[in-house]
Amino acid sequence: MSIKRKLPVNCPSCETKLQVTQLSCENCGTTVNGNFQLPLLLQLPQEEQDFILEFFLSSGSLKQMAQQMNISYPTVRNKLDDMIEHIKHLKDSQ
Repeated sequence: MSIKRKLPVNCPSCETKLQVTQLSCENCGTTVNGNFQLPLLLQLPQEEQDFILEFFLSSGSLKQMAQQMNISYPTVRNKLDDMIEHIKHLKDSQ
């Protein structure tokens, strides 16, 4: 069983948002250095990223998601509304 490592988005020491400072090509070994912000969707917690993926794969059907997640439609709707507010906040702070 392999462990799935997740991309850290906050500093483990002070909880400040991390920035990407180096990218590298596995094929040729080229590296690019600089300060790059993580894309907005990667700044979301894994649970919210998974929700967005499921939303996309269910063609945006909250009813279908509620059935798959075995929770009520209003609960799914509230999760989506909370995520929308979270994303707006992240977008405004960029």
